[in-house]
Parts: sequence; C-alpha cells; structure tokens
Amino acid sequence: MEEENLEYLKILKALMELPFQVGKTLLADFLNGDYKNKSVVKNNLDELYNFGSLCWDKNKIYQEIDKLITNGMIELSTSDYNQFVKILRLTIKGQNEITHPTMSKKELKNRIKLKQTKVTEEDKEKFKALESFLGEYNNKQKKAIISEAGKILCVAGAGSGKTTVLTKRIEFLVKYQGVSPEKILAITFTRKARQEMEKRLYELNINSVNVHTFNSFCEKILQKHGHQIYGRPTKVQSYTDKILAMNMALENLGIGMEDALQSYFTPQQRKFKTGNQLANSFMNDCFSVMDYFKVTGEEEYDFSKNVDIKNRYNAKRVYQIIKYLKEHMLMQGLRDYTDQILDATKFLKNNIPEIPEFEYILVDEYQDVNAMQVELIHLLKPKNFFAVGDPRQSIFGWRGANINYILNFEKDYPNSEIIHLTKNYRSVRDIVKFMNHSIESMGLPDLEYHQESKDVKIKIIDFESEETERNFIIKKILESKVTRGEIFVLVRTNRQLQEISQLMKKQGISHIVKTDEIQKHTEGTISDVTLATIHAIKGLEAKKIFVVGCNEQNFPCKASDHPAIEMIKTDDYNKLEEERRLFYVAISRAKEILYLTYSGKKRTYFINDEMLKMIEGKSLPKQDKSESTNPRILEELVSWRSILSHENNVPAYTILNNKTIELISQKLPTTAEELSKIDGIGPSKLIKYGARILEIVEEYRRKS
Repeated sequence: MEEENLEYLKILKALMELPFQVGKTLLADFLNGDYKNKSVVKNNLDELYNFGSLCWDKNKIYQEIDKLITNGMIELSTSDYNQFVKILRLTIKGQNEITHPTMSKKELKNRIKLKQTKVTEEDKEKFKALESFLGEYNNKQKKAIISEAGKILCVAGAGSGKTTVLTKRIEFLVKYQGVSPEKILAITFTRKARQEMEKRLYELNINSVNVHTFNSFCEKILQKHGHQIYGRPTKVQSYTDKILAMNMALENLGIGMEDALQSYFTPQQRKFKTGNQLANSFMNDCFSVMDYFKVTGEEEYDFSKNVDIKNRYNAKRVYQIIKYLKEHMLMQGLRDYTDQILDATKFLKNNIPEIPEFEYILVDEYQDVNAMQVELIHLLKPKNFFAVGDPRQSIFGWRGANINYILNFEKDYPNSEIIHLTKNYRSVRDIVKFMNHSIESMGLPDLEYHQESKDVKIKIIDFESEETERNFIIKKILESKVTRGEIFVLVRTNRQLQEISQLMKKQGISHIVKTDEIQKHTEGTISDVTLATIHAIKGLEAKKIFVVGCNEQNFPCKASDHPAIEMIKTDDYNKLEEERRLFYVAISRAKEILYLTYSGKKRTYFINDEMLKMIEGKSLPKQDKSESTNPRILEELVSWRSILSHENNVPAYTILNNKTIELISQKLPTTAEELSKIDGIGPSKLIKYGARILEIVEEYRRKS
C-alpha cells in the first residue's frame, strides 16, 4: 500500500532523468513505455531507468502531473526554444519530495480516523424524557444537543443544521443544566455568524451568554489591559494607515508603485483591474504574508531563498517590504487583527490570574482554526469543550488555517465524543448524492438526504468559448422563474467575476459582487443575483446555483491573483485536496438546481465517473452552442487557418484569433462590408483573407 502511495515519485524522477525539456504528452508516453512516440526512439529514451516505469493509463498520469503542478512540485512554463510550447520543469520542492516524500501523508484518506457516532439505548431513553424539547431533531442532533461528555467534536456536514444545534445546546445548558449564561463562551468566525447566534439566543430569551469572534474576544482583553500590554496608546490599523505604510515602504526601498505592479503581476492578472485595484491587491498580499508568519507561529525568514528562480526577484522585494511594515507598525503603535489574538494570548500567558474562566466553551467552524487560535483555546483550559466543524469544507489553508486540528481532535482530547451530523436538510436527494461522490476519497461518512428529488436538476454543459458560456448564464437568469435573490453565480477567480459582472451590468441585472476583499452592490440599491468567488460564499445557500468555468484550468486553479501567497504557502497543506473541497463547497450551496458550465479546456476531473452517471441517463447534455454559434463552419474556419499557418510558418492566432473566428461562425457574413464589421478583421486582413473566408461561409450556407 505504501509503495502504491509513492508511485507519483516516478513522475518526478523521470523529469529529473530526462535529458531535455518535455511536455505532458511525451512525459506520459515515456512513463508508459510507449514506442509510438517518435521522440522516444529518436532520442533513445528507452535506455533510461524510468522508461516504462508507470503502469497507469494516460488520463491518470495527466491527473497526477496536474496534482504535482498544483502542489508546486512541477512547474508548467514556456519552452526556452518555442514560446508557443508548454513544458514541465521540476521545482526545488519537487526535488526535495523525491528524497523526503510528504505528499501522500498529507492526503486526507490516509489521515481521517474519526470514530463513528453511536446512539445507545440509554441515549434514546434520555431523548424520550426530553421529547417536548428535542422532538423535531434527528437522533444525532439530539445527542449533540444534550451529551454530557466533557470534550465533544461535532462533525457537521453541509446543510446539517449546525448553527441550530449549537444554539439549542446553549439553550439546553442554561434551561436544563442550570448553567449560568455568563459562564458560557461561544466563539464564531465572522461578525455575521456572531450576530445570527445572538439574535437566535435573544429569541429564546437567553441573555448574557458571551458570544464572540476570536477577534472581538481578544479586543475586549486588550481594551481592559492595554496600558499593561503596550505601555502607550495603540490602535487597530485602519485602511488609510495601511496605504500610508505601504507607500512609505516602497519609498524607503526606492521602488515606484507602477514598477512594483508591473513586476509583481502578469499581464493576464493586470488585464481586468485598474491601477488602484492592483495596488490594493499588492498591498493586501504583502500584509497577508506578514500575517501568515504570525498566524503559523513561524519565525519570519527570507522566503525568497526557497522559491524558484523566476519568482525570486519578487519574493525578495515582498520580504523587504514586510520587514519595513512590521517595524513601522511597531513604531507607530499600530496593530492588526492577527496582533489582537497574539497580544491578548501573550498577556494571558504571563498573567494567569487574568485568564477569564468559563464552564463551557463552544467553537464553530473548527476546521478553519489556526495555530494561534488553538493556543488561545488551550490557554482558557475549557473543562467542557464543544467544537463544531466539517473537514469536507476546510478551504482556508492558504490563509494559515490547519485542518489537522479537527482531524487530531481525539488525539488532543482523549476520551472525547465524536458526533457526526450527516442528514442534509438543505439540498434535494440528487444534489446530496452528487456532493458525496465528489469527495468520496476523503473517507468521511456520506451525507443523507432529507428532501426527495422529482427529477435530476443537475446540468453539466460544455461551451465552445467563455463568451457563449457567459451569455448562456445571463440568458438563463433572465428567463428564470426562481427569485433573483435565490440565484448564485459562483466562480473560481476574480477575472471571471469581473467579466460576468460587466455583462450583467450591460443587461441591467441587479447583483451583488462578493470576493474575499469586497462586497458591493451594482445596478441600484436592491440586491438580486449574488455573484461571488467560492471562498466568499461559504456558509450561504440558494435555490439555483451556477458554477462557472468547471474546467482543468480553474479546478484545480492554475492561476493566482495573489502571487506572494503562493510563494510561501505551498508547504503547509495539500493544495489539490483543498481545491477539491472548494469545488464541494460550491456545489453544496445548491438547494434544488445546479448548473456546472465550462469551455475551452477539458472538463475538470473533480467531476468523476459516478457524478457523470447521475446526469440525464448517464450522458452529458449536448454542448450548448448559444443561439447563433455554428460548430461545423467553426471547424472549417479553424482547419483553413491551421493549413495557412503551416504553409506560412506563423502562429495561427496571427492570422485570425479564436474570438474573430467564432464571431464569423455566428454572424455568417455574406459581403465584404459585413465581414469588415467583425472585430479582428481590419483592412489588411480583409484584403489578405476576405475572399477565402466568404467562400467558406458560402459553401457552408449552400450545404445547410
């Protein structure tokens, strides 16, 4: 079993052994021992040790290569000899993996050993005695609400009613166990979750429970003991303070903002953002890197020494900036949200009598806790500790969250009770089954459905271009009978978000845009369709969900809007598994209707065979080519362009780009004047290619 888990190392060893740069196809053929590839014979590659060393089909090899790329062990880059060819390079991390393998140990299927829930006859007797209080809940929920175990982990699956259970448990402690509300501390992750819990407790006529976020709890301590902690006035750093500090850091290093942005972001990353937006992203990335070292408890080190050569210049620059920012904040008496927890924890460690005492501590979203938050919990020494979380929805490893704390709960708290909430009340049967299939490799119990499905309302649709994909979604929203507030459009990257939002504005569709950094209303003050990145939508739900761009470019995501974060955070977590969980979070938002759309690249392999079998008689819906796309002529035009490209020894896109060809296939121009109005057909191209394009269109019309 151990050897099977390490088979992926053969891919890394092959890259190290091969005498020249290779792409995915040649690497797969080399590992398969395929003599049909002419390069194998021509270069005597069959004489190398790793030739034919991997008995996998090519799709599996491609997926494993993809996993290694996502986890930073292989880099996909442009060939030194041909800028239009993508080749694979072994990274420093990949070289280290060969000698000290860690990736298979990080896979959850090898680490999840949480015991199953047992509902005993004794439990059922207790449920019966409390029938009037517990009547509406299922047995596992009831056990979570009234369990008298000192340490409890409640593994609450998507849509399983965890907030309700958490609130009901507090009600049980106060009304049935006689616990004073002041002796209960409930910790949530967001201000919104805190407000929701306070509202529910108020409706139950329960007051004085300490409901906090980690930050508000710590800020209360800092407000009370600030003079002891700092010895001078301090304040939480404002947005304006951050901008000022960033400008000073750049000035100190003799770097202009424009120069920094040009170097830091790729042309593709710059394409859909204004100068101010880029500057804001760059600033946030620098502060995030600084926070990362605080959150993980690592000493700040010059991480530029550990990154690949192409990133080293930017990494060195970011490291110098964050060194300045840290010193500046210290001198100016500024602190951020991370400092709130660190400073409060440090004070309590040195002043034990000041540690507040609680009989019961309850923590929500335990899969997202980080090292400093766990240290604070341990410092409070909870006699009765109730943690709620879901490893299936752990998606913030890039921000310092550590899934190991929920996986190791039984190790940290021996004799603890594990209660799995597995009944999903949010989604219909088919969506719940679809969700289960998407993460079956995690080894956690499947969720059960509560609501039946009348028919399968899951669609997977392949489009010829991103433009037709976006137009389809707009069309469906405009036609939909579902209330606009019950429609979410979810994307993986900010670029996709900007493009769809712009299209919605043109169509006059009122919507909310949500990212990790912002939430804004567009087209008026009434919020309708929510548009969001998946990270920003966690915890919310809607009747109809569109997950856009479900291809191998986005799931797992090849692009990053935050280069610095990618530079330092690849060692701490299995990025591919987190990407798979992110996909799970996206589809698990849907209550009744789920659309998965993609174009261009291959469909993501996160949609596995079992998921495909569920869709409309075990086959995918036919490609939706939009009202005006004509695939046959598109193929003719691409074929003509390919021949011309080969004859003239020039890249195909210099003749006509994909968008122009697609527009021709949609509009089917019959005259030179009509052709000249198509984007990408200037006077010179009209003279060069116009006659032949019109001939192809005419032939197509005649055959049709």
